[in-house]
Amino acid sequence: MSTLEIKDLHVSVETEDGPKEILKGVTLRIDDGETHAIMGPNGSGKSTTAYSIAGHPKYTITGGSVSLDGEDVLAMSVDERARAGLFLAMQYPVEVPGVSTSNFLRTAKTALDGEAPKLRTWVRDVNGALERMNLDPVFAQRSVNEGFSGGEKKRSEIAQLDLLDPKVAVLDEIDSGLDIDALKVVSDGINRFRDRAGKSVLLITHYTRILRYVKPDRVHVFVDGRIAESGGPALADELEADGYVKYVGTAV
Repeated sequence: MSTLEIKDLHVSVETEDGPKEILKGVTLRIDDGETHAIMGPNGSGKSTTAYSIAGHPKYTITGGSVSLDGEDVLAMSVDERARAGLFLAMQYPVEVPGVSTSNFLRTAKTALDGEAPKLRTWVRDVNGALERMNLDPVFAQRSVNEGFSGGEKKRSEIAQLDLLDPKVAVLDEIDSGLDIDALKVVSDGINRFRDRAGKSVLLITHYTRILRYVKPDRVHVFVDGRIAESGGPALADELEADGYVKYVGTAV
């Protein structure tokens, strides 16, 4: 089971002029096995939703709730959210010099499972996850994201998703900066993950091209910190054809 439920979520950030409300009452529910896509213009609150779920300290929750399988996510620390089954793939993955990808992932897996994976099988698992993302196994010994191209960073994020095996994957513009070949590899990795039992995906994107490979069950249009409309996959095609003009000023 992996049900992520967001109810009337309000989020603000500090600015030079004081607090600014970014999310103004977002409500959505992602049930077990579902893939939801969030689309919308720049500044509409898409990434804020992702980082608020993950517990980024920049974002202040001023109202509403987030629960995972009935447990209060907002009462959890960042590491507790990860252990509960949440995973965030960032739009701009950070570099961690001096920490190998393999050691980073083994430390994370140990924290999630409560015990260290056996070294022999772990090396095989890491190499397999990298190879499935068309990454040379040598990447396991390189510092996390250091010197990686944009596409390599995104493929590495999905390799992490494969290995850490959370309940819910929140993917913030995982398709940005990818050429068509890398997009297909990343999409295949997402599809392999969501084909596992009890997995859900929240996919944030500007463009419909990834949705040609990762088919969403629901599409949500964000405008000005609210959901302006929700619908099935056809809604993404409508947005590709007509843009967001009709939704500006209609979010409730």
